[in-house]
Amino acid sequence: MRKLIAIALLGLLSTPLMAAECATTIEGSDAMQFNQKTITVPKTCKTFKVTLKHTGKLPVTAMGHNWVLSHSADEAGVIADGMKAGAANSYEKPGDARIIAHTKLIGGGESDTATIDVAKLKAGEQYAYFCTFPGHAALMKGTLSLGK
Repeated sequence: MRKLIAIALLGLLSTPLMAAECATTIEGSDAMQFNQKTITVPKTCKTFKVTLKHTGKLPVTAMGHNWVLSHSADEAGVIADGMKAGAANSYEKPGDARIIAHTKLIGGGESDTATIDVAKLKAGEQYAYFCTFPGHAALMKGTLSLGK
């Protein structure tokens, strides 16, 4: 009986480890930097979660960050339309079909999570992630790809 319980407990403990490969945490700071420049999503994942953690102290109005994913070719348009949409819309055009996934705009000490439907990603295509707060995308950006 004890062995059975031990085996069951080991099975429960290993579950989060397997799920962890379908998620990552990226940090944004008051220095307008993401701590990761690349993300590879395993194609075995059905969904992939990206948690944005704002490690700074400044409020959302002064140094807000979000995490937005689009095709690389759409990055400039998403940013430009996001500027027009304004802070009330987290600097994202409402209903923008070019945005594959995104977090809300957050301030220092806050976090938010975006969920990517991995079926929407294609191997060999170039994806970009960036912060759409005005002026931030110049420094706060990276690339995402679908792995093997």
